Amino acid sequence: MSLSCPIPDAGNDIIELAHGGGGLLMHRLIDRIIRPAFATSNDDFTHDGAVFDVGGARLAFTTDSYVVRPLFFPGGDIGSLAVNGTVNDLAMCGARPLYLSVGFILEEGLPITLLHRVAASMRAAADAAGVRLVTGDTKVVERGKGDGLYINTAGVGALRSAVAPAPRLVRPGDAVLLSGDIGRHGIAVMAAREGFGFEGAIESDCAPLAATVMRLIDAGVELHCMRDPTRGGLATTLVEIARTAGVEIRIAEASIAVSEPVRGACELLGLDPLYVANEGRFVAFVPVDAAGQALAVLRDAPGGSEAAIIGRVTANNSRSVLLDGLIGGTRALDMLSGEQLPRIC
Repeated sequence: MSLSCPIPDAGNDIIELAHGGGGLLMHRLIDRIIRPAFATSNDDFTHDGAVFDVGGARLAFTTDSYVVRPLFFPGGDIGSLAVNGTVNDLAMCGARPLYLSVGFILEEGLPITLLHRVAASMRAAADAAGVRLVTGDTKVVERGKGDGLYINTAGVGALRSAVAPAPRLVRPGDAVLLSGDIGRHGIAVMAAREGFGFEGAIESDCAPLAATVMRLIDAGVELHCMRDPTRGGLATTLVEIARTAGVEIRIAEASIAVSEPVRGACELLGLDPLYVANEGRFVAFVPVDAAGQALAVLRDAPGGSEAAIIGRVTANNSRSVLLDGLIGGTRALDMLSGEQLPRIC
């Protein structure tokens, strides 16, 4: 199978990815290298996981790697992040997470006490999310080659949604909901790494989302698409969905919750909270007549007091995202072209 573009262009992007890893560059890597090499006509590399049937059972499968620095940050650590991130990817497929694997890449010289803390954190996060860590692997790399600790996880879940939510199911007229405030994870990690002392405590929103998603499914809410806005933030996630679905998404800035400490930190650092990473939030696309019910479920869930309907999908097929600003005016959002906050997950 041949690649759909010349290798030199892809190589240039890989060099840039080594310094960033943002949404736009990652999509180029997927489109030019990964998709041509691995995809069949039915594969969707734009979603958080794969959905398939095995012996009549409908399963979801996902994998992810975690390279956050520092390893411990306000509100979480690399261990809880790895568990919650994998659980959340399964939940975004409409699946109840069941089993996880873990692979540790350990740097020579890593204190055993630190590894013990991470393992204990993973066990606690798995217990809280109702999943089991059932298999794994360890590898040791030379001192100075592994930044302390990297973790890879994979997860399997049982599909609970009648139809697996996916970007291709988004349609004009859908309401767009957001499960809570944004930007806390990226700012918490940056503050811990750089030693910033922002006014007001900022903790990561790192948390499992499966229980909330199961509540939506049990309530009979028709879920067209769900996605957790991690790297690249809310804006990049919405642009990815708009381009995959071939629709226009219009959102209202006034409806998007941002805590005052996060807003202040973003203003100080010149960051847009729409592009800052999250690890305990998700967006959901539902039919407009189900939006009120979905919002009630989200607000009744833990951490959902600031859930909101933030926009809608229009009939325009411009494959774009428009933001209605706080003080008037409308601007088009694009994918993050670099990485504002490196090593946040």
